[in-house]
Amino acid sequence: MSRIDESRPFVPLGIAIVTVSDTRSAAEDRSGDTLAARIEEAGHRVSGRSIVRDDREALRSAVGFYVADPATDVVLTTGGTGFTGRDVSPDALEPMFEKRMDGFSNLFHAYSTGTIGTSTLQSRATAGVAGKTFVFVLPGSTGACRDAWDGVLKAQLDYRHKPCNFVEILPRLDEHLKRGKLRGAP
Repeated sequence: MSRIDESRPFVPLGIAIVTVSDTRSAAEDRSGDTLAARIEEAGHRVSGRSIVRDDREALRSAVGFYVADPATDVVLTTGGTGFTGRDVSPDALEPMFEKRMDGFSNLFHAYSTGTIGTSTLQSRATAGVAGKTFVFVLPGSTGACRDAWDGVLKAQLDYRHKPCNFVEILPRLDEHLKRGKLRGAP
């Protein structure tokens, strides 16, 4: 059973959003807007926001930029997780992962089944650690972004969440590089 330990301080994270689309503009990015609103409502900050076309190299470049940015602790991508020829997000980003987070996909699909049933099978949502940054590869629908945030990410990106959370381990993600990243966490 999870819970919020109110005796612990909230630690705001820098979270970047990368929308993957050949057709959306910033004005039409409802999934990015959904994530940004939830990030800010939770007390975190949007450290950057980009829209990139469905192209492996363009996506790797955008995510790589945020992974290298000291103001970004987490990258959320939205779009490109399906099975069509243009859907390349998992294929582009998984090679960047030093460690895959298979549990994210499992939890996302379990939660999403409650909202869209077996249609959750049409997503290849994935996650992992690249450098010292968590990267979550989400589907492009606003519903899927809500499911991922509300059902998994909101709790795991809250330092007060018990029995454990991702924020606690952020400073140790880059132990192999011998430098810390997160400031403010005890």
